[in-house]
Amino acid sequence: MELLPWARGLAEQLLAKPLPRRWAHSQGVGHLAELLADILGQDAEILAAAAWLHDIGYAPDLAKSGMHQLDGARYLRDVEAADPRLCSLVAHHTCASIEARLRGMDAILEKEFPPVGGLLDDALTYCDMTTTPNGELTAAKDRLAEILYRCADETIVAEAMTEATPLIFEAVARVSALIHR
Repeated sequence: MELLPWARGLAEQLLAKPLPRRWAHSQGVGHLAELLADILGQDAEILAAAAWLHDIGYAPDLAKSGMHQLDGARYLRDVEAADPRLCSLVAHHTCASIEARLRGMDAILEKEFPPVGGLLDDALTYCDMTTTPNGELTAAKDRLAEILYRCADETIVAEAMTEATPLIFEAVARVSALIHR
């Protein structure tokens, strides 16, 4: 099995019909991650796969815990027998550990999926936070504003994203610096 065709196909299967806007976002995030291959070297493929799959936990058949990051990672681990690093990238994408802490699920997240960190984590955050819900490129500040507006009624998500804002901006800045070298 080639990792990228599998990841694209699985994300499409899980998101395209039930959640077309989430699928559009995932396509944009996946395509952007593929463009970062030069700065990621041997980790380019796993980043791109994680980007395509990062939001599969929103799929109606997968959503169980209240945290899409954890639900997606569990599906990848338990059903797809995916690479543990891929599962961890999905589980921790875009500062998910903050949301997990606010939900009282941080110990579960950390035990099941150790964080990957480093450039891979930064690059996935960059791709997610510079892609609109429609799959178009945007500035991270505009994407954060959109999330906070859309999730205003979801107190924990809004609180987590507010707390994560400086970390997101730092990750985006680090990846942007590598792109523009």
